[in-house]
Formats: sequence, C-alpha cells, structure tokens
Amino acid sequence: MQQIDGGMQATQNQQPATRTHILITETSPEEGQYLIHALEQLVGPLQIMQEQSKLADTAPEELAQTEILIPFIHSQVGKAEMEAMPKLRLIATRSTGYDHIDLAYATQHGIAVANVPGYGENAVAEHTFALILMLSRKIHLAYTRSLQRNYTIEGLRGFDLYGKTLGVVGTGAIGLHVIRIARGFGMHVLASDVRENRQLAEILGFSYVPLDELLAQSHIVTLHAPALPSTYHLIRRETLLKMKQGALLINTARGSLVDVHALAWALDNKMLAGAGLDALEGEEFLQNEEELLKAPGTEEKLKLLVQHHILQRHSNVIITPHIAFNSEEALQRILDTTVENVRAFLLDKPQNLVTVQR
Repeated sequence: MQQIDGGMQATQNQQPATRTHILITETSPEEGQYLIHALEQLVGPLQIMQEQSKLADTAPEELAQTEILIPFIHSQVGKAEMEAMPKLRLIATRSTGYDHIDLAYATQHGIAVANVPGYGENAVAEHTFALILMLSRKIHLAYTRSLQRNYTIEGLRGFDLYGKTLGVVGTGAIGLHVIRIARGFGMHVLASDVRENRQLAEILGFSYVPLDELLAQSHIVTLHAPALPSTYHLIRRETLLKMKQGALLINTARGSLVDVHALAWALDNKMLAGAGLDALEGEEFLQNEEELLKAPGTEEKLKLLVQHHILQRHSNVIITPHIAFNSEEALQRILDTTVENVRAFLLDKPQNLVTVQR
C-alpha cells in the first residue's frame, strides 16, 4: 500500500475544504502513479491510498477513511464492504461492467457509482477475433506442436470465415465493432439485442433476429451483452441445444453469461466445435484459489473451479485471463475517464453514473 498526500493547492474553482480520502485498489505501480498525479493536477489536495491487491485485503482503518473508491472488477464491493466504508460517497470503477458492485445497496445509501462506458470497443472486438481465428485455424494447436519440433499438419485443418454466419449477441459499442470486422472478413452477420438499431443494421449490413434464430443459424456465436439478472446464464443447456451443430462459442463479455457446467456438457457431447473464453464465471478464483477458503458458498465455487480445470483440458477450448480490454490505448482511456469521473463528482457535476438495472 502506498499513501500519497497531495500538496498541490486547489485552483480557484476547485477548493475542497479538507483533503478527500481516495482508495485505489488492484492497480500496478505505474497505473497508480498516473492516477495520483492526474488527480492532484486536476483536483488539488488529496489523500490517496494505493493498493496493488484487492479491496478485501485493505486494512479496516484505511477503509474507514475512504470517501472515494476506485476499484477494478476483481474487487467485490457489496454490502459488507460498503458498511466498512461509512464515509464512502463515490465508487468510480475502472471498468464498463459493474456487476462486482452491489448497485442496489449503493443507491439506497446515497453512494454514487460511475463507470467507464466506452474505452475498449476496438480492443475487445479485436481480441474476439483473435479467439475466433485461433479456433477456426487451430493456431493454438499448431503453435503447441511447433514448440515440440513437430511440424506435421495432420489434424490442423481449419475453415474459412468468409461466407460463414456470425451471431452477435449484444450490439452495443463493442458488438457493433465486432460486426464491422466480421463484414470485412466477408461474413454474414445476425444480431440479437433488446434494443435494435435498424439504421446501423442497414448501414453495416447485418440483420436483427430473435435469439433462438441466431443460435440456430450461426456458425460462430459471440457474446457482448452486459451482466444483468436478465442475462445470467444466457447460454445454458436449453440455449446450447438450439445452437448449430459444430458451432463455436466466444465470450469476451462477462463470465456470468455462460453456465460453464452446461458448456462442458456441450463440448463433451460434440455439440460445439470449440469455445474461446476471455471471461469465466468465478474467474477470480483461478488467480487466487486460496480465496475459496474464505468465500461463502464454497462448495459451489469449488465445483466451478474444478469445471474450469476440466475445460482447460479440452484442446478445442481457449481461455485467456480477462485481457480483451488490455491494450495500451484502452488502458489509457480507462485511466483518463476515471480521473474525469472523480473530478466531475468533486465539482458536483457527476458523469457516467450507473443506475439499478433490472
């Protein structure tokens, strides 16, 4: 943990009476220093605590002083955590998704929540196609074989993307960028979303269809929906049964969209040809398995962890550690937007606030 006292005088329009206590979690030294410097330049005197670890590892006395929390997605911010921060006024998450935050509790207790609504559209979309290409051309298998000085090509025949149908679930900024790339490959695109943009569909050359039709017709299904109660386990046994035989499933959105037990079942039964997963339900336990010993509902989480290890044994499954967003340019946009979110809040002009989703 690093504590910084901002010594810069506030500008004429920015005169906080006391130093605001800010806690930044899950940050590298470089990211933390950038946030600290930028906030001091724009806001003025602050007291900033920087943690490389998660919120759960922060000392209680530090939490008690925190007025603004700047977490990342692996820090769970629920009722207990917010109760430990009685002075908390703002949670400025360094992410677009906010399912790691108990939004209802925050709203009930007057705690504002701000996110970074747009930073990685192209980064996540490009990673989506990295996973698609690895699976469609079996690049991961060829690479592993070449490391063993085996240059045979048996079993490495892939398929063209040209002329195939891509099903895009969720046509927000990321989904639309995926569609642009897919059209460049000469793919047909079907999309499903609760909010349809017919004008963009005509411009980009894709069609909106019901989810069941998308699943039945798509050679590849890619998920770009938010994590909401209505999207929890959107992909489960029932929906997997509706997918085209031998299709690929890609998830660079949120882990909760896919029931991993059902996914393993579909792979074992040769219903799917493969899966590319940058997001997994319970993925936080892959990095720190010892946290399972402290987590409630340990039995179910252990089952998830075992299922993850089983998935990793499949040669037609590619798992990356939630890095689709992780490009130099996208990270810079995250940091800059987060700084602006904090600054706007302290100037009583909050921006990028999120509300309770149903």
